[in-house]
Amino acid sequence: MNAILFKKVDYSLSKLILDIEHGDIGLPDIQRPFVWKPVKVRDLFDSMYKGFPVGYFLFWANEDTDEARQIGAEGKQRKIPKLLIVDGQQRLTSLYAVLKGHPIVTKDFRKTRIRIAFRPSDGVFDVADAAIERDPEYVPDITVLWADEANMFQFTTEFLDKLAKSRGRDVDAAEKRLISDNIARLHALQSYPFTALEISSTVDEEQVADIFVRINSKGVTLKQADFILTLLSVFWDEGRSQLEDFCRACKAPAPPGDGPSPFNHFIEPSPDQLLRVSVGLGFRRARLRQVYSILRGKDLETEQFSAALRDEQFEVLKKAQAKVLNLTNWHEFMKTLVRAGFRSRSMITSESTVLYSYVLYLLGRYDFGVDSHALRSIVARWFFMSSLTGRYTDSPESQMESDLARFRGAGTADDFVSVLDGIARDALTEDFWAISLPNALETSSARSPYLFAYYAALNLLDARVLFSEMRVAELLDPAISPRKSAIERHHLFPKGYLKTIGITDIRDTNQIANYALVQWDDNVHISDSAPSDYYPKYEQRLARDAAAWDLTLKHHALPDGWHCKEYRQFLDERRKLLAEVIRAGYETL
Repeated sequence: MNAILFKKVDYSLSKLILDIEHGDIGLPDIQRPFVWKPVKVRDLFDSMYKGFPVGYFLFWANEDTDEARQIGAEGKQRKIPKLLIVDGQQRLTSLYAVLKGHPIVTKDFRKTRIRIAFRPSDGVFDVADAAIERDPEYVPDITVLWADEANMFQFTTEFLDKLAKSRGRDVDAAEKRLISDNIARLHALQSYPFTALEISSTVDEEQVADIFVRINSKGVTLKQADFILTLLSVFWDEGRSQLEDFCRACKAPAPPGDGPSPFNHFIEPSPDQLLRVSVGLGFRRARLRQVYSILRGKDLETEQFSAALRDEQFEVLKKAQAKVLNLTNWHEFMKTLVRAGFRSRSMITSESTVLYSYVLYLLGRYDFGVDSHALRSIVARWFFMSSLTGRYTDSPESQMESDLARFRGAGTADDFVSVLDGIARDALTEDFWAISLPNALETSSARSPYLFAYYAALNLLDARVLFSEMRVAELLDPAISPRKSAIERHHLFPKGYLKTIGITDIRDTNQIANYALVQWDDNVHISDSAPSDYYPKYEQRLARDAAAWDLTLKHHALPDGWHCKEYRQFLDERRKLLAEVIRAGYETL
C-alpha cells in the first residue's frame, strides 16, 4: 500500500480565523483571484446557520516554517504560514472577511466589504443594501457580532429596544425569546465544525494539482502560474500587490491630475500574464513548472532546497518585475504595436503574442542593448509575423520556450536582431506568401488573424478607405469613438444580392475576401445592390485622379473588372491579392 499523503484535522471556525490572523494558515489566491459574489456568501452563512455541512478545506503543509520573517515583506514581521490553502480558498476568505470585517478585492481590483444582513425574527439572511440598512427588523451587518468588543446581551437588548421603537409598541415575550435565541445561535457559528485535509509537505506541486483536480467537482484546474502567485503571496506579498495594482490601472485612464498610468488600447493584463513576462525576462523561461521549483529554492541538480538560493532567485524576479512594470517600458512597447500597424485591442487575436513580444522587447533593451529605434522596428516585425502566423496560438509556452532557447550563445545587439529575423524568414517563406496565406484566407471567421494582418497592412501602407478620402489608420484610431462606428466592413457582394443568385450559406457570404473597409454611410447607401450596379457610380466619381484610384484598388486587393466576375472566381483572385497586400505591408517594416 502506498503511503497516505494527507491527514485529517478538525477545526472550529474560530480556530481557522485565529490561525489566519496568527499567520499559521496562508490565504493566497491560487484558484481564482477573487471571492464569491455576496449572494453566495449569504448562502454559505444560511447553510451553516441551518446546521448543513458546507464542505471541507484542503491545505498543503509548507516546509519553510522555521523562518520568522516573510521574505520581501519590507517593514513587516510576518510568519511564513505552516499551511497553504489549495481547495476552499473562496469559502475560507468569505468566512474570514465577514467575521473580521476584512475587505476583499473584486474582479475589477476594487477593495470592498462583504456586508451580510440577518433578520432575527425569522432567521433570514440577505445581502445588505440601502433599504435593509434602514430596516430595523435587520441586523444590517453581522460582522458586529464577532467584534472584539461585542457584548451579546447588550447588543440584543439594544436591538430589541430599537425594534420596539420602530413598531411603536413593545415586542411580546415570545418574539423576544425567538429573536434573542436566533442572535445567540448566529453568534455561536464561531464554533461551527470544519474538517481539513492536510497534504504533506513532501508532495510536490504537480501532485497537489492532480489531487485538486481529482477531488474538485467543479472542473477547476490549477495552473503553474497559480502556484507561483502563491509563492509571491507567501514570500513577496508586495510583488503580488504591485502586479494587481498595475493590472487594475490598465482598465481605465487615470483621473486628471493623477499622473501617468499603464492604461492602453491593446490589453488589460491579469497578474498571472504579467508574471509570465517577468519570468521570461528574468529566467528566460516560458514553462513555469521549473520556475516554480527555482523560486522555492530548489537546486535542479541536487534536488535540495535552500533558503539562500530561494532569496537569490526572488531577487532575480524582483529586478525583472521592476522592468516589466516600468511605465516607460510599457508604453514604449505599445508603440511597437502601433508601428506594426495595429491600432487597438479589437485587432488583437492573441494576448500571448502581445505578452511574449513584450518579453522580447525587454530582452532586447536590457540584455542585448539594442538601440531603441531599431528595437521598435524589429519587435514590430516580430509582432506582425507572430500575429499573422498564429505563432503563440497553440502550445504558446512550448513555442516561446523554443524561441528563448535560440538566444543561448547570443550576446550582442546584432545577435538579437539576427535571431529574430532568422525565425521570421523561416516562417514567412515564398511558399507561405504564395500558397499558405491565400489558402488560409479562405475563411469566414470574424476574428481571423489574417484579416487583422490585412488591416494592419492597410495602416502601414497609409491606405485610404474604399470609396473615401479618409485614411484607414485615421478611422481605426481608438481615440475616435463616435456613437456610430466611423468605419464598417462592407460585403463587396452584398448578402442580399448573393441570396438572389442562390448563395446563402454564411461560410460563403462572409468570406474575408468578400469584405472591404468603407465608411458607414457608404455601407448604408450601397445596401443590397449588385456590385455591377453600385461600383461604376463610385468609380466614375473617384477615378478622376487615376493614380490615386489605382493605388486604392491595389490596396483593397480588387481584381480588374471584379464587379462583373463570377462570385467564387472573384474570391479566389482576391485572396491572392490580399496576401500580396499583407506582404507589402509587412515589408514596410
